[in-house]
Amino acid sequence: MTLKEFLNQNDHFAFNVGARLVEVREGYARAEMTVVKEHLNAGGVCQGGALFTLADLALAAVMNSCGKLTLSIESTISFLSSAVEGDTLTAEAVETRSHHKIPYLEVKIRNQRNELICAFTALGYRKDKEWNFS
Repeated sequence: MTLKEFLNQNDHFAFNVGARLVEVREGYARAEMTVVKEHLNAGGVCQGGALFTLADLALAAVMNSCGKLTLSIESTISFLSSAVEGDTLTAEAVETRSHHKIPYLEVKIRNQRNELICAFTALGYRKDKEWNFS
């Protein structure tokens, strides 16, 4: 089983929100989600928690793409524009600084018009434990 398959099958929260990994390679991941009625807040736009979950799924894939169990220890998200029902969102995550213990990552979420919706940064903690995705 690949990391992409493992996370798509076992990250139940992201699955239930409708977020899916579509590409994973070492140092890079892309996840997608279509905004549906269940994502909307009382203001009629996509709730921040749904956006955070999409970014966090892509982040998890990048952090763990090196084959070692890596967990997020700090994440920051900036909401730059609203997403609305029907928008198709893409989160692209890159490992900006690959460190053996504390990697730094960046995620950008864009809509189908390539408009920047969110900017997300995170630090991880890389354990010595090797991942086994089976």
